[in-house]
Amino acid sequence: MTSDTTNYRNSFSLDGKVALVTGAAGTLGAEICRGLVSVGASVLITDIQEETGRAVRDELLATGAKAEFIKHNVVDEGEWEAAIKCAVDTFGGLDIVVNTAAIVPMKLLADLDVEEFKQVQDVNVAGTLLGCKHASIAMRPGGVSGRGGSIINLSSVMGLSGSIALASYNASKGAVRLLTKSVAAECAMLGMGIRCNSIHPGIIESDMGTSFLRQLVDLGVAPDMEAAEGGFLAAVPMGESGKPQDVASGIIFLASDASRYMTGAELVIDGGFNAT
Repeated sequence: MTSDTTNYRNSFSLDGKVALVTGAAGTLGAEICRGLVSVGASVLITDIQEETGRAVRDELLATGAKAEFIKHNVVDEGEWEAAIKCAVDTFGGLDIVVNTAAIVPMKLLADLDVEEFKQVQDVNVAGTLLGCKHASIAMRPGGVSGRGGSIINLSSVMGLSGSIALASYNASKGAVRLLTKSVAAECAMLGMGIRCNSIHPGIIESDMGTSFLRQLVDLGVAPDMEAAEGGFLAAVPMGESGKPQDVASGIIFLASDASRYMTGAELVIDGGFNAT
């Protein structure tokens, strides 16, 4: 991909770009969609939650943005093909894929069932793999879009270090981290014009963040929600949780030409958690 690197305002613009965001009915996914349309992108919202996903679409349409929704189970390869086709048919191409969909069930190691472990890997890793696969097929030269693009995979700070009761999630997000690097290297070496980077959020004020803290309480690791949050914030040098907008801003950067020389990189958005 090429850009006018001397015009910084244009470098951060996504005017004319088409994005597909998975897991977009959740707090974080919805905010990513809001961020992308705010800088000019058209967005295909995908999720297994139809009612909430359509509500996000309707909210964006009411602002004058270009948006559509399709029900999408990320572990189903046929549904990936349908989602890519919907983006291309609706908006005329595909430039950005954000793999946000994930689950974070927590179990202490002694209680972890291998089938539960496999389910987390299916959604978080295989779902992301399929997103990378079908995005690259569409974006590469000769593909249905064929103009290159940016793939952004949501990993986590928990993909960089371990934590109690998160063996499944740690393993999945660590896998997403290295999957991203493999995709980045292959796409670059084959001259596809496709970049692939990962984002590693810390504790974010979102439905998933709340679920994470609540499960710590349910497991008896923390006595209550206040203690659970306080325990993690004590390890954050900036002393506060991140907001969905912080992650959305990172997505915009990695989706735009401002990051045109970045691929296989890790963008950590964690208030300094991983710095200590």
